[in-house]
Amino acid sequence: MIKQYLSAIQVAERYSVSRATVWRWLKENKIPSPSKFNGSTRWKIADLVAFEQEGRNS
Repeated sequence: MIKQYLSAIQVAERYSVSRATVWRWLKENKIPSPSKFNGSTRWKIADLVAFEQEGRNS
């Protein structure tokens, strides 16, 4: 099964930044909003890919 969601750590690795930067970007609306699953925060990969294709991660 293909993984559809990423944790904050995985998002940080994807963009080569720290976890703190991921949370700061979220506060600044620079990345898509995550979802919560049983208390865990996860970003949908499809949302991140769309975000990247829009060129908003620059």
